[in-house]
Amino acid sequence: MPQTYYQVNVPIRNCGRPEQRGLHIFTGPADTWSDALRIARETCDTAATAQQAGHPLPRRRPDGWGARGLRPGWVFDWAAATVDVWPCGGTSMAQHF
Repeated sequence: MPQTYYQVNVPIRNCGRPEQRGLHIFTGPADTWSDALRIARETCDTAATAQQAGHPLPRRRPDGWGARGLRPGWVFDWAAATVDVWPCGGTSMAQHF
């Protein structure tokens, strides 16, 4: 059975200017919403570690997850992250977990 595609929405804020806030979105396949959240965080952590070491961000993982556009000095609020099923085939199947 094919895996479901998920969208993980993670609130972010600028450490230097806390009034600046945003949302970082990760997408990819997973078996469950909790797996999607875990994979998104792993992907983000790997990219942030590379960025902090002065290396380029890793390309998309073989499973399809990737992290692009990370902003230095911005903090992820993983406790406030939400996970939705990615709408596919032009139909709206979004479910909030």
